[in-house]
Amino acid sequence: MSRAERLLSLMQQLRLNHYPVSGAVLAETLGVSLRTLYRDIASLQAQGAKIEGEAGLGFVLRPGFTLPPLMFTVEEIEALALGAKWVAHRADSGLGDAANHALSKIAAVLPAELRFELDSAALLIGPSFHQGDSDETLHLIRAAIRHEMKLDLLYMDAKQQASHRLIWPCALAFFDQVRVIVAWCETRQAFRHFRVDRIQSVLSMDERYPKRRQALLKAWRETEGIPAQGRGA
Repeated sequence: MSRAERLLSLMQQLRLNHYPVSGAVLAETLGVSLRTLYRDIASLQAQGAKIEGEAGLGFVLRPGFTLPPLMFTVEEIEALALGAKWVAHRADSGLGDAANHALSKIAAVLPAELRFELDSAALLIGPSFHQGDSDETLHLIRAAIRHEMKLDLLYMDAKQQASHRLIWPCALAFFDQVRVIVAWCETRQAFRHFRVDRIQSVLSMDERYPKRRQALLKAWRETEGIPAQGRGA
């Protein structure tokens, strides 16, 4: 749980109780230490939350404090809706569901006029010619990238020649018709690109590769002559 999520959860716990709740109970509910809890309460108080109480007596949230609504421009709303639709249509079902859930969470805290813009966004995603890869395979690949784990592939190249590859996956590119893994290949001792639809079998080695994913991506960009990109690229 990120710190932002923890602060939101703390606010929710305080809202649910109309009487003082001890720090020990709150800390246990959130799975944090008392020291962390007291620091989080101080942070919320500094942002204007009317949390009263102290250690040993308990804490209570007085009525009247709400988190500020998310504010976006209309173009930002259109960008969010378009991006979520693209993910829902082009990625695996896990990412598609996550995109829809994220939009629902955003919609829940938007002012009414912006919620209407989100629900009625007129930017559409065209049909895809991609036949679809296994959700299980894509989930395994994304997990390996996230946790910096090695993958063992049985891979069929464009010449229909099969080979075993031990790779360090550092990125997954979603094109309209194919998905491509960017990885350091131990077998070839170089960066290689692997089309997901040509993978015959894949196994997570349950072994971290020795470099950080960000370092691999930087080295790959330098090798390919690709300039560094902004957030989310």
